[in-house]
Amino acid sequence: MITIKSPREIDTMAAAGRIVARTLALVGRLIGPGKTTEELDRLAEEFIRSHPGARPSFKGLYDFPATLCTSINNEIVHGIPSPRRTLREGDLLSVDVGVYLEGLHADSAATFPVGAVSPPAQRLLQVTQQALAAGVAVARAGNHVGDIGHAVQEVAEEAGFSVVRELVGHGIGASFHEEPQVPNYGKPKRGPRLVPGMTIAIEPMVNAGGPEIRTLEDKWTVVTEDGSLSAHFEHTVAIAEAGAAPRILTNLGD
Repeated sequence: MITIKSPREIDTMAAAGRIVARTLALVGRLIGPGKTTEELDRLAEEFIRSHPGARPSFKGLYDFPATLCTSINNEIVHGIPSPRRTLREGDLLSVDVGVYLEGLHADSAATFPVGAVSPPAQRLLQVTQQALAAGVAVARAGNHVGDIGHAVQEVAEEAGFSVVRELVGHGIGASFHEEPQVPNYGKPKRGPRLVPGMTIAIEPMVNAGGPEIRTLEDKWTVVTEDGSLSAHFEHTVAIAEAGAAPRILTNLGD
């Protein structure tokens, strides 16, 4: 069932989203060669919990052990922070984080270059950000979930990349994962209609190679089957009244 949020609930999600955005900004400033993903995770959790009433959404969700998902290079999502995972110059690090505040969640992700990265890696980051922007732009009342997926897919595939099909964005609110599912591919005017008060996480996962994926033995980390690089960007958005642009709830300044 798709839940419609009240203006007050959306404001609360925006407050959680500001903490999410500030956490990503903090992690982005700390990233560099020699840092471990465990260190980034510890500092992110401390920062989130420094806000009264806020706690990490991920820690304990489906028994996930950490605050951040930290996924390196060919890892798409759900990488587990570890003191043994040390960042190196030229890596890509995808960071996914959620915050639970006053009974509601917000969720966002970004992929960061570690030092100087190759031109192909930089282009992957740019295209994935463009795909997210395209998906958000069509998240308007009267459109459909398929319009979002189509917009994301079109940007990624026109650039010669592929979108992950087995993992999707999602509704979000009192539960971290709610209906509807929000794939990163699709056809216009297909799927559930977008209506004011819906809150969804739009999250392109774009691979430099093919779309095929597999899960590692830790039962969490999802990687590209062909070993190619992957990037992941995400915002939580609220569908606004007809004719209005969606409200991005995971912006620093919202």
